[in-house]
Amino acid sequence: MLFASLLAGGAAQAVEFMSVSSAHAILYDAPSAHAKKLFVVNRYMPFETVVSLDTWVKVRDRSGALYWVEKGDMSFKRYVYAVAPIVDIRRAADFASTSVLQVRQQVALEVLENTGTGWLKVRHQDGVLGYVQHSDVWGD
Repeated sequence: MLFASLLAGGAAQAVEFMSVSSAHAILYDAPSAHAKKLFVVNRYMPFETVVSLDTWVKVRDRSGALYWVEKGDMSFKRYVYAVAPIVDIRRAADFASTSVLQVRQQVALEVLENTGTGWLKVRHQDGVLGYVQHSDVWGD
């Protein structure tokens, strides 16, 4: 009974995301500046937070790979990346709504609101506001 309660409680935990806030961030294989440097990523790249220490965060990318990044390079300001080859940003949260902008894969969009209906209200870096289908982006 206790095991079932613990399992149910763990399943209810929300996934937390962070985005790179500095111009770039270095991804490491361990929580130390002396660890092996694996990749450099650009501003706004979203990651799922796995573990948070004082000055380091263990993160997961879209492919499921795990890395360590310095916490000072990260922010809780939410961004998503387009994962479909072309993503329509629509005027309203509806497939029948007109497209106000199309973006290519891996373009960052600031998340303004999760509508709870499968759509996210987003802002493009040029200031264009609109809605994207949740399945067309990653990081939320």
